[in-house]
Amino acid sequence: MQKIPETKPPTKQDLKKFMQLVWSTKISKGLIAIGLAGSLLTTLTQLMIPLATQQFIDGIEFDQFAPWMVALIIGIFIFQVIFNGFSNYVLHKIGQRVVAGLRTFLWNKVIKLPVSFFDQHASGEVVSRITNDTTIVQNLISSFFPQFINGILSLTGIFIILVLMDWQMTIVMLTAVPLALIMTRPLGKKIAKVSREMQDETALFSGKIQQTIAEIRLMKSSTAEQYEQDKGQEDITKLYQIGLKEGKYMAIISPLIYTLMMGVMVFVIGYGGVRVAQGIMTTGQLVAFLLYLFQIIFPVITFMNFFMQMQKAAGATERISGILDEQEEARQQGKEKNIADLPIIFDQVSFAYEAEKEVLQSISFETRPGEKIAFAGPSGGGKSTIFALLERFYTPDSGEIRVGDDPIEQIALNSWRSQIGYVSQENAMMSGTIRSNVSYGLPDAESVSDERLWEVLEMAYAKEFVKQFPGQLDEPIGERGLKLSGGQRQRINIARAFLRDPKVLMMDEATASLDSQSEEKVSDALKKLMDGRTTFVIAHRLSTIVDADKILFIENGQLTGVGKHDELLKTHPLYRSFAHQQLKNE
Repeated sequence: MQKIPETKPPTKQDLKKFMQLVWSTKISKGLIAIGLAGSLLTTLTQLMIPLATQQFIDGIEFDQFAPWMVALIIGIFIFQVIFNGFSNYVLHKIGQRVVAGLRTFLWNKVIKLPVSFFDQHASGEVVSRITNDTTIVQNLISSFFPQFINGILSLTGIFIILVLMDWQMTIVMLTAVPLALIMTRPLGKKIAKVSREMQDETALFSGKIQQTIAEIRLMKSSTAEQYEQDKGQEDITKLYQIGLKEGKYMAIISPLIYTLMMGVMVFVIGYGGVRVAQGIMTTGQLVAFLLYLFQIIFPVITFMNFFMQMQKAAGATERISGILDEQEEARQQGKEKNIADLPIIFDQVSFAYEAEKEVLQSISFETRPGEKIAFAGPSGGGKSTIFALLERFYTPDSGEIRVGDDPIEQIALNSWRSQIGYVSQENAMMSGTIRSNVSYGLPDAESVSDERLWEVLEMAYAKEFVKQFPGQLDEPIGERGLKLSGGQRQRINIARAFLRDPKVLMMDEATASLDSQSEEKVSDALKKLMDGRTTFVIAHRLSTIVDADKILFIENGQLTGVGKHDELLKTHPLYRSFAHQQLKNE
């Protein structure tokens, strides 16, 4: 599986990508303007609080106190709460819209990606992109970005006010800024790097957990609890160590900032006290200076948090963009074509999942409409790969697959797959009800009548057991159909194939999970379904394909024999060996 990219600091290009990603969700510029206006009003009211406090204190000191001063301070606090709450809500709404837009983009993209993408990426990693990474982007926009904007506005406003009040005191106070940057910048970079590392490792850990839980029955039946416990503990320990590293840096930087700010505050109080004693400034002005100093502390911390979150968002953006940049299946490109009465031709088809490891080598054969074509041979020979190529999950590396005179790539993918019915040995099911599984994928699934559903269930020998469920057609079957037996799941899959009324059937030992009585009835139903349709069958038991019009024997990726059952018995030694081993026991 492909790993998450190595941690690296964000660049201007990362910021550009981030902004492009955010704007691609088409968020309302008017909503942004309203949110920023609310932030501006919040900042203005916050800046007025120290000035109003100055008037209040000086009014008491110089016997000029008036009740309106108290009312003014209370009014400013009320307005500050209203503006701040309104601004936070609007910006949070923007963040939620962005994350909803990104998740929509990602989900729509992921379901249109080719099977080869999922061969290279763990499912947990893909899920993490849709959930965790989009949440990081949302947090930056709805929480950290507003704080960053408020911080810039606050610092700008505070600097102007302080210069007008007392420029000498302002210079004294601002000497702490470059000192703080010098002391904290190296540690800030290390914290950002560790935070990014924590994010990456958490995503990998989430993927591993999801995979283990999804295959919980395999783990239990394999008595692999101890193995998974040890593996999980190893990952948890790694996350713990990264967390400790982050805590170590925070343990250094927090006291540094606190000591620096307290030192500046003590110095300002001492220097300001001298200036008050000299009559150069009033007590109210000194208190206002201290209040503005407190207001400076919060933006400085906010800036640090913002840039650390920006580090995370840069990594999230990179991974989200990586998925969005993937090539989709060209589902609508090509022409609509009825394939019912056309031959399907493999012409010198070769294919490899990995370079220089060919799974199929120059496979050539032709089917006539309505034929039953069976594939036999040792496991791992390439039979399932031929099915995957027919389903167009992959494209041949060389050679060509044609329908009539047209390469299958020239037929629209939706048109092609809608005419194929596939029943696999894996009993693939979706969580939901029997109804939703039988009609799964049909464009008019909701309009399929109960009568039609019961009809196809009866054809698949599934009606009897479905009738016994309390919910019948609406009976929940659990995740991946785990409330059903293997044979029941297979019969639901066969019913789905009946309902699709396909032009071409593909069956990977479709009756393998059935008991002998069910197999006999389902086989009869399948014979009716196969009538007049081209059918491809992967056979693990030769008894199911002895009546095939053509048997293709595949071994080591090569087609070594073609013919009917009786012909191969005479001409193909390995097929004859298979037949003697299997048929004499059946």
